[in-house]
Amino acid sequence: MLVTPADVQDRDAAKPLLRRAKGRLPRLQVLWADGAYASVAAWAKRTCRWVVQTVLRPVGVKGFVLLPKRWIVERTFAWLGRYRRLSKDYEANPQSSEGWIYIAMIHRMARVSVPT
Repeated sequence: MLVTPADVQDRDAAKPLLRRAKGRLPRLQVLWADGAYASVAAWAKRTCRWVVQTVLRPVGVKGFVLLPKRWIVERTFAWLGRYRRLSKDYEANPQSSEGWIYIAMIHRMARVSVPT
């Protein structure tokens, strides 16, 4: 995970994020991304040996289109938004925001993985 200031485009932060994840995720092989990350695909293949599959909107379709894999990201943002500290932008620096996201996801995983 990488939290950046608001003036950094997501696609520009992709390479530092992938560099950070390279040694930590040995089983990772495929990444799904939207069309904005198409320029990162060749770099990720060459540097990390990962395949970046872009999920694109069908050509010629107007209005709302349900795109595969996109719901996973939206669901995760919804989970994070349920935590009071993450529902608004309270933090002054990106590292603090990143820490709170780690705490929220650890809490989420602990609750889901414990059988009732």
